[in-house]
Parts: sequence; structure tokens; C-alpha cells
Amino acid sequence: MSETPKPAAPEAGFDLPARPSAPPREGGQRTVRLLGFASATLGLLLLLAMTPALAGLLNEKPLSDVRAYYDAAGRLNAGLPLYPPGADVNASEFYRYPPLLAILFRPLALLPYAAVSVIWGVVVLGALVATLLVSGIRRRATWLWAGILAFPIAWSALLGQAQLPVTLLLALATPLSVALAGQLKLLPALAALWWLGRRDWRSLRRFAAWSAALVALQVVLEPRGTLDYMRIANLSQVGDIVNLSPYGVSPILWAALAAVGAALVIVTARRPAGWFVAVAYSTLVSPRLIAYLFVALLGGLGRPSTSPTGPHVPGLASREERAA
Repeated sequence: MSETPKPAAPEAGFDLPARPSAPPREGGQRTVRLLGFASATLGLLLLLAMTPALAGLLNEKPLSDVRAYYDAAGRLNAGLPLYPPGADVNASEFYRYPPLLAILFRPLALLPYAAVSVIWGVVVLGALVATLLVSGIRRRATWLWAGILAFPIAWSALLGQAQLPVTLLLALATPLSVALAGQLKLLPALAALWWLGRRDWRSLRRFAAWSAALVALQVVLEPRGTLDYMRIANLSQVGDIVNLSPYGVSPILWAALAAVGAALVIVTARRPAGWFVAVAYSTLVSPRLIAYLFVALLGGLGRPSTSPTGPHVPGLASREERAA
């Protein structure tokens, strides 16, 4: 006796999670796909609207954040303090990150700045391409989210921002890569709450061990800078910016939302969208939230090592869901 054929599963797009025990809700899936397409279109329109501003940035201060990394490494090479007292937190050349990035830049700081800007520009663009490959270039979700985040991606690339390499590390979604991301920029380490929520103690221990090892490496290679970073890593670094964080409205509101967000990451960790929620939290919790930081949301499309099929995120159906 022939079996009743199952309805064909929709392609990976802006899909809702499929329920194997229930017939697919085509209307709801179609609506979510349309919302995804509309969001990506709006993201591209935002990029188009901001093109004159980005062109001005390219003409006046191309790869301006590279200068901050280059000068920080140059200070280390010259035996000067990595974090000079009284430095202007609003200056584009202010270095506000852990010492590791400056330490890694030390060999580059021996080269002319023009050469370093080209080398680092290639690294940044390479990180973007690698993030798309890790996320899955055949996934509709990857390109939808690339469209949604088109402006942050372009802005990060033009600044030469380390946020793009950090995004790749989050997309790799391993204890080592998340630990490294947290030592390049502090807050990405909060994505490790995902392992806490899943009670994946093995991965959490590995993350903690890698983090401790990287901190120890910085203490050995740059003891004064490491101690100074503990002194300057506070909310005074927020500075005077166009701040998208609730911190700009009320520090109390920001702290409350940060606590709620951490709880949300833990509660949703075992759900299909858990990794995406964790990465979004580690990005949006920043009290100094600038639009280019949103590029890290691409890291939420990664496939955590304890979830071989990858999480469900808006725009992505997992392999089981597509096979259902």
C-alpha cells in the first residue's frame, strides 16, 4: 500500500519553524518571507540614502579606525603607555579595546601606515567574505540579513573596524573563537551565556580556559597595558556620540534591560533561535551602541559546535525543518 506523500517543505528563506506533526502554514510562511524581503529592501535603501555620507567618510577619513590600532601598537613598540592618561574618548584615534588587538598589530606598526591600511583592509574584507561562507552562501537567510545590515557592513568596512573579524569569530561559534572575540572586544564574550543556558559545561569550561589563557598571554606580553585596561574599562568610555543604546536615555533603564536580556539568552538557549539571541544580546547590550556594531548580528547565523544542524534564526530553516 502506497504511503501518502508528504507536502514539500519550503526552501530556506524567512521561514517559520516547521512542525513535523502539523501541516505547513503556507500563509504564515509567505508572510514571514515577505517581511524578510521587505526588511532587506529597506536595509539596501538605507545604504543608498547614506551613500553620500559614506563617500565623504571615504574621502576624508578612510579606514580611520585602523589609525587607532596602528598608533596603539606604535606606542607599545616605543615603550609608551597603551592607554595614555587624559586621552580623549571621543577622538577617532582613541584605543578602547583590550591589549590583544594592539599586541597583534605590533609587527604591522613597523610598516608604513599606507601599507598597513591596505593589509588591514584586505583582512577586514576577507573576514566579511569568510563570515558569509560560514553562514552559508546558498542560504537565503544569509543574503537577506546581508541586505538588512548593508549599511552597518559598509560603514564597518570603510572604517576598517575590527567588528568584522569579531563577527567572523562569532559565526564560527566555538569556545575558542568566542573567547578570542571577547579579548578583541570585551562584550562579544557574553555570547557564552548560550552554553550556560544549555548547561553545556564542557563548552563553557573550554571558553573559560581559552579566555584565561588569552588574558594570561596579554599579562605576559603587555603587563602594564593589561592592568591599565582594567582601570579604563568602565562606562566613562561611552563618550559623546549618537548613541543607539538605552544607556543614552537612562543608565538604570540600560542596566535593567541588560539583566532581562541575559535572562532571555539563558531561557532561549535550547530553542532553535538560541545562538542568534545570544549574539544579538552580546551586540545590543553595549552602552556605546553605534550603527556599525550591528554587523555582528551576522554572527548569529553561525552553527554552534554543540548544534551540528545550526540554530533557527529569522530567515533560516534548519536541515531537520526542511526535511520534515
